[in-house]
Amino acid sequence: MTTLGTASAAPGETDTGRLEVGETRDGSPVRLPVAVINGAADGKTLYVQAVSDGDELNGLGVVNRVVPRIDPAELSGTVLVVGIVNYHAFQVAEHRNPIDDTKMNRAYPGDESGTTSERIAAATFEAATRADLILDLHQGSTSRMIDEVRVRCGPRHRLHGDCLRLAKVFGCGYVLDQKGPDGQLARAGPDEGVPTIDPELGGCVGWDEESIRKGVEGTFNVLRYYGFLDGDVEVETQTRSRGFDQYASPAGGLVRFKREIGAEVSRGDALFEVTDVFGTVKANVTADSDGIFWRSRRLPQVASGEYVCSVAVDVDSY
Repeated sequence: MTTLGTASAAPGETDTGRLEVGETRDGSPVRLPVAVINGAADGKTLYVQAVSDGDELNGLGVVNRVVPRIDPAELSGTVLVVGIVNYHAFQVAEHRNPIDDTKMNRAYPGDESGTTSERIAAATFEAATRADLILDLHQGSTSRMIDEVRVRCGPRHRLHGDCLRLAKVFGCGYVLDQKGPDGQLARAGPDEGVPTIDPELGGCVGWDEESIRKGVEGTFNVLRYYGFLDGDVEVETQTRSRGFDQYASPAGGLVRFKREIGAEVSRGDALFEVTDVFGTVKANVTADSDGIFWRSRRLPQVASGEYVCSVAVDVDSY
């Protein structure tokens, strides 16, 4: 019998339930939706979570489609799922937990006696570190962004190669291989000996079916490659970046982009222009380096100095 919160499944069974992580302001319990898929045969354990940031819903779309498709009778090993991590932010469709104004993916490994976010992080981290592999499903918030996978442990980490392989198997086509900030699950998981990746499934308001499709495909790639399910996986060469050049607006006004997401850019290529309300060009911004147009803001209006877009640099194939 495998248990996560109130979900409990014998071999060959699936169960859903709730993981209690604290109380709301009126004293009612906070319970995260969880699932246990316990395979009929022995094997590894995969942990999957989504909505660490409350407005990043593409990962929830993946969970929503993947869980019903996994037949525990055909599964070797176990899949543990937390469908919504950032309970409070999800309820109000905000990025950060409004109770403590915290970005959840900066709170790991958590503290069971700490802030609301730290308590949620501690409970989900305990579940995650029971696994052999971790998928922490994200997206680029509400910005426009390429579908990619992030390896955040850093190139000198002892599990860097394992995490990079997991990212390649997931197979979005693009990988950011850059050490992440403290408190990320994709940093904390490898420190506990568990290869962890952070698929960033596009960026949108609500959810995007194409990014969700890539996330579903990537999850099943992992399940098949690591022996949870039968089937072959063609592991393809990925485009890897090791960092970003970020661009802010030199003036206030309205942005017109000159490149599409995913486009290759060369140094000196036009990235965007800024106009006034009546269409007069106030500023032109060009690329400082060769790279890939990776991410951009969604709204056209900007203040001077406000973030506009990112170009991935130090790009290679692996």
